Amino acid sequence: MNTTRIQEAAKRRNLGRPPIWFMRQAGRYHSHYQNLKKKHSFLDLCRIPELATEVTFGPVDEFKFDAAILFSDLLFPLEALGMDLDYAPGPKLSWHITKESDLKRLTPVSDLTKHFHFQGEALRQVRAGLAKDKSLLGFVGGPLTLFFYAVDGSHQNSLGRAQSMVPTPIFSQFCEILLPVLLEEIRVQARGGADVMAILDTCAGDVDSDTYARYVVPELNRVLSTLKAEFPNVSRLYYSKGTSYSHWDHLKSLPIDVKGIDWNTPIAEVLTQYKDHWAIQGNFDPKLMLLRGLAFEDALSQYLAPIRRLDPSLLQGWICGLGHGVLQQTPEENVHRFIEKVKQEFPE
Repeated sequence: MNTTRIQEAAKRRNLGRPPIWFMRQAGRYHSHYQNLKKKHSFLDLCRIPELATEVTFGPVDEFKFDAAILFSDLLFPLEALGMDLDYAPGPKLSWHITKESDLKRLTPVSDLTKHFHFQGEALRQVRAGLAKDKSLLGFVGGPLTLFFYAVDGSHQNSLGRAQSMVPTPIFSQFCEILLPVLLEEIRVQARGGADVMAILDTCAGDVDSDTYARYVVPELNRVLSTLKAEFPNVSRLYYSKGTSYSHWDHLKSLPIDVKGIDWNTPIAEVLTQYKDHWAIQGNFDPKLMLLRGLAFEDALSQYLAPIRRLDPSLLQGWICGLGHGVLQQTPEENVHRFIEKVKQEFPE
């Protein structure tokens, strides 16, 4: 059975150069996406499998990333629960949870598999055309992040309600309703051909580490443990934005293969400290991708230098990328140069 460079890194046994994959590598910065967006709505690009496939392949074909990631959106589970979803241009839910009684309005659609079918079909189409040495990532939002959206309508905690609700019964009751929906979305993607499943928690750092450990980690464990039991060959990646050691240490017992980190902690330090727990994904600052010319070259060289000094064994579990998603204004030439530079610094 063939294994990809990312699968080998997820097992912390990659002996060649680090695999390279960016969050949001298919998106607004890329002229390929921009040209499609002139003709199609964002929802159509997500929901029509042929279009989602075309968007997904764009950056893989041009930049030669080591993985394709399904072009989709985090919020479709909330739509499946009766929160109508639109984009104008950002995500807009038709209503929000403001009190415990609102949870009664969350009613899963009768056929969850059918609801998420477009994701599975897009993954099947991508897998059919993807080189065997490249991974295919599916992704879902973490329960906490979906809760923030359901309550505040954003992952920015602009209204502040969600943060205060996490230590209340509302969060646990929300998760009881959400998790069967989220797990079905994961099943559809795994059956569609995803060999890595990413759980993305952009709101994890909006709660303190004690709240995170008490209320959030048990829900994550339910999701990850089910994924491991049902799809043992699918690698499990968990990304949490705005977190550090005090949060991560609560995750050591969870069945995580790859821990994604943002740009606020030096990656050489993380690779050393957590070498016996997880592979590490990340973590160049996406804002530095906006720099031009020598400024970008210098920033990238400074980032890579301490990683180069590590014992090579520590790099066997490194998936190189950004600390979050590619920003809209990122020059395409910087993406080319990032990948070129990493391949130069870490040859086969």
